[in-house]
Amino acid sequence: MKQLILRGVCFGLAIGLTIGLTVLAPSGRLGAQSTTPPASAGPASPALIEDLVAAYRALAQHGVIDGYGHVSARHERDPNRFFMARSLAPELVTANDLIEFDLDGNPVDARGRALYSERYIHAEIYKVRPEIKVIVHHHAQGVIPFSVTGVPLRPIYHMASFLWEGVPVFDLRDADGMTDMLVNTAKRGRALAQTLGSKPALLIRGHGAVVVGPSFNLAVGRSIYIEVNARLQAQAMALGGKITFLDPEEGRKAILDEYRRGWEMWKRNALGK
Repeated sequence: MKQLILRGVCFGLAIGLTIGLTVLAPSGRLGAQSTTPPASAGPASPALIEDLVAAYRALAQHGVIDGYGHVSARHERDPNRFFMARSLAPELVTANDLIEFDLDGNPVDARGRALYSERYIHAEIYKVRPEIKVIVHHHAQGVIPFSVTGVPLRPIYHMASFLWEGVPVFDLRDADGMTDMLVNTAKRGRALAQTLGSKPALLIRGHGAVVVGPSFNLAVGRSIYIEVNARLQAQAMALGGKITFLDPEEGRKAILDEYRRGWEMWKRNALGK
């Protein structure tokens, strides 16, 4: 009888432990379905790692991102994986801070490091935009007024000609009611990706912006010049005269050099080379 009771107790403990491990996420928070991390697609190329670190630092140097904000890059070997840094001020990011994620926002090997809670912005956009290779989320102050006033952000400056397609505004309340203003769940990330659609940029009401691109030079260049355009547009509006915005046809034609020349300079300055 004692042996039967002992076996029953052990069985109960085993079941309880199994359930506990299933509910706990790798970070120790409740809600995950499995503790098994996703498989790695292998190391990224040194060039991608260098570019990603440079993007973090260059955007910090330009004041587009400060102690907050983040950049990610899709893995070259597997479109279902991407890299971004651990939760860290962008200007401090090094190659050792980068972590590989799957498209559900799960880290391959977090090693106990804190993660950006808004990684779902990146994961959900990568799911629906296969052409996108780099994503930036920032809180540049210049864009905020255009996210809360109903005044559309439009291209006033040829360096921001990509804005001719229009800049949608994502209001998190429409997706999930009253929140903490963070896109920190897959549900919120999916709603944001749907609002972004096929556009290169989006504003988040009272929060910041998301900018995407098929390359580092485009994603970083767009992130810099969307903020410049926002400040110039606000200045032009304050003058009170009629504003002549870029015509959509001008926007389509003003491809520039996809900010390649600028990217070379921004990267060199960011890495101190």
